Amino acid sequence: MENSRNQRGKRRKRRHRSTAFIMLITFIIAVICVMAVFIGVYFSGIRYIKADAGDGRVIKYFGKVDDLGSPLTGKLYFSSGGTAEIDSEAGTVTYSNGDIYEGGLSNLLKHGRGKITYASGDIYEGSFEYDEITGTGIFTFASGDVYEGELIKGKKEGFGTYTWIDGSIYIGNFKNDMKNGAGKYTWADGSSYEGEYVNETKHGTGVYVFANGDVYEGDFNNDIRTGKGVYKWANGEIYEGEFLNNKMNGWGVYKWPAGRTYEGYFENGKILRVETEDGIDSRETEETEPEPTETAEPAIGD
Repeated sequence: MENSRNQRGKRRKRRHRSTAFIMLITFIIAVICVMAVFIGVYFSGIRYIKADAGDGRVIKYFGKVDDLGSPLTGKLYFSSGGTAEIDSEAGTVTYSNGDIYEGGLSNLLKHGRGKITYASGDIYEGSFEYDEITGTGIFTFASGDVYEGELIKGKKEGFGTYTWIDGSIYIGNFKNDMKNGAGKYTWADGSSYEGEYVNETKHGTGVYVFANGDVYEGDFNNDIRTGKGVYKWANGEIYEGEFLNNKMNGWGVYKWPAGRTYEGYFENGKILRVETEDGIDSRETEETEPEPTETAEPAIGD
């Protein structure tokens, strides 16, 4: 009886040992399989890479790399939720939104010279710095407008040339994607402005040449002739003095080609005469040559 109990206990111990042994063997095999997969993946050139794009943005890559660790073919995952396919043989990065980039990459970031064709039809070709459009380049917009010059983080910044599809052209300085500083704008009809800009508007001193040959040189305030200036008509008449809201207003001198000169006050674009008769003041206005309207500047493309 007692021997029977001992034999049953030994069999239970052997079964416990057998179960533990099987579990151990299973675990070892699983580890070996996982290691084999990782080794296979490693030697096949497949890697996982993670890069910091700045401003809290993260880019992850999973795919094949070359001997130097540069991506060959694989997929990019952006923290914004978008993805992109890298094909180094074709030299392209195709984004999930339809944009296509051709050019250099550094640590998964667009860097160096490159070209990006946007799904909208806009095309940029030029310098990139760590995934940003920064440096010099050419933006060709789907509208037909073209910008060539300096950029910082995708915005026009510094010196550049913007040409509109209608033939108008601006050559000068930009700041924060707008005309700022000294520049020259020439319209398709031949009129032009050369002078100072502040946030897209003529502001400061400048010269405006009208298509009909008239010329204004002087002060501008928020796109309007206001301050002091000289207006020369194509027929030879000249006014030099004060302006307000694009009209002669205040003290000035008006000269006619025949030699006649008036010096005095102007109001709302007209000569203001003051004559005294029997101690009573009477005011008369005399028409002067009308000033043409300035041509509006088209909007700059995004």
